Amino acid sequence: MTIANLLDAPVFDNGGITMRSLAVPSRGSSELAIWSFDMAPGAAGAEHTVDREEVFVAQSGRIVGVLGGVEHVIEAGDALIVAPNIPFSLRNDSQTERATGTVCTSAGIKATLNGQTILPPWAQ
Repeated sequence: MTIANLLDAPVFDNGGITMRSLAVPSRGSSELAIWSFDMAPGAAGAEHTVDREEVFVAQSGRIVGVLGGVEHVIEAGDALIVAPNIPFSLRNDSQTERATGTVCTSAGIKATLNGQTILPPWAQ
C-alpha cells in the first residue's frame, strides 16, 4: 500500500484554481487519478472536454458547473458527474468564499482546450 499525503502533494495553479495531486500515477496509483482543488472567490476555469468520466465532489463552498451549456450547482457533499466529450467549465460564483473539492477520474485522462489536447499535469 502507498500513502499519498496532501501536505507532500505537487501543487498546480491555474488562474485562481489550485490542484494538488493525490492518488495519481506519479504517486503510486495505476488506475485512478484523484486530486483536490481549491477555487479562489470568483475563479473560473475555461470550457474544455475530457476523454474520460470525471467526478467532482464539493467539500465547501458553491461550485457552478456548466455542462453542454446547462448550469448545475453543487455544494458540500454533492457530486457533479461529467461524461466524456461534453464541453464543460467550473466556476466559484462567490466573491468572498473559497470553494474546495476532490476530483476522481481514470489514469491517463486527456483534456481538449481551445483545440489542443493536453495531459493535465495534476492527473499524471
